[in-house]
Amino acid sequence: MLLELVRQARRRRTLVSLAAVVLLPVIVVVAIAVNGGPGNGNGSADFIDIASRSGLNAAFFVLVATSQFLLVVIVALFAGDSIASEAQWGSLRYLLVRPIGRARLLRVKLSAAALYGIGAAVLLPLVGAIAGTIAFGWHPVTTPVGGGFSAAEGVWRLVLSDGYVIAMMGCVVGLAFLFSTMTDAPLGAVGGAVVLVVISQVLDQVTALGVVRTWLPTHYWFSWTELLQTPMVTDQVARGLISAVPWTIVPILLAFLRFRRKDILS
Repeated sequence: MLLELVRQARRRRTLVSLAAVVLLPVIVVVAIAVNGGPGNGNGSADFIDIASRSGLNAAFFVLVATSQFLLVVIVALFAGDSIASEAQWGSLRYLLVRPIGRARLLRVKLSAAALYGIGAAVLLPLVGAIAGTIAFGWHPVTTPVGGGFSAAEGVWRLVLSDGYVIAMMGCVVGLAFLFSTMTDAPLGAVGGAVVLVVISQVLDQVTALGVVRTWLPTHYWFSWTELLQTPMVTDQVARGLISAVPWTIVPILLAFLRFRRKDILS
C-alpha cells in the first residue's frame, strides 16, 4: 500500500492535480481580495458576497466553488487512472504474474485513489482557510442567511462540511474505478465518471422529475450548507449520507466482479 502511494506520488498527473488543488484557493482568495467585498447589509447573501469577511468564510466559499466540478475531476482522475493506466502501459499482466491476487490489486489501487481523493478534498478548504486568514483575518463566520458563529465553531463546522463532501465524492470514486476496470483508456474512465456526474446535476435541475431526483447521486451534494445554520440542521445531511452508500458501494462491487472475470491481455 505504501509503495503504491509513493509510486503514485511520483506521477506527473498526481503532482499537477495537487498543485492545482493548492494554487486554486490562493487564486480565488486573491481575486476576492482585489475585486470582491463583503455583501451589503445583514440580510441574505451568496457565499461569494461574504467570502471576504473572514478566512473561514473564504474556506467555505472555496468548498462551494470547487466541489461541484473541479474536485469531481480530480477525484475521478485518481480513481479512473488506477487500473486503466496499467492496462494502457501493458504492465497490468505483469502485476498479476506476481504473487498478488486480483482482489488484492484492486484493493490497493482503490485505497490509494481514495486516499489521494480525500487529500485533495482536505487541501482545498485548508489552503482556502490559510490564504483567507492571511488576506481577511481570523474573524467569526458570517452565514449566507445573515447569522453567524465564532471562529472556533466555524472550524468544527468546516471539518463536518468537508467530511460530508468527501462522503459525496464516494460515488465519483466508485464510477471512475468501475470504468477503469472496463477500459485501457484512462481518459475514457475519467471522462465517463465526470459526464455521468454532470448529467446527474443537469437532471437534478428538472423539477418535473419530482421524487426521481432524490435518487440521483448529486441531489444532496450541497446539503452540507445546512450545517451552517443556527441551530444546526442535519435532516438533509443524513439523507445525503444514506443515498451515497449505494452509489459508492455498488459500482465498486461491480468493478471487483468484472475484473475477477476479465481476460487480461495487456
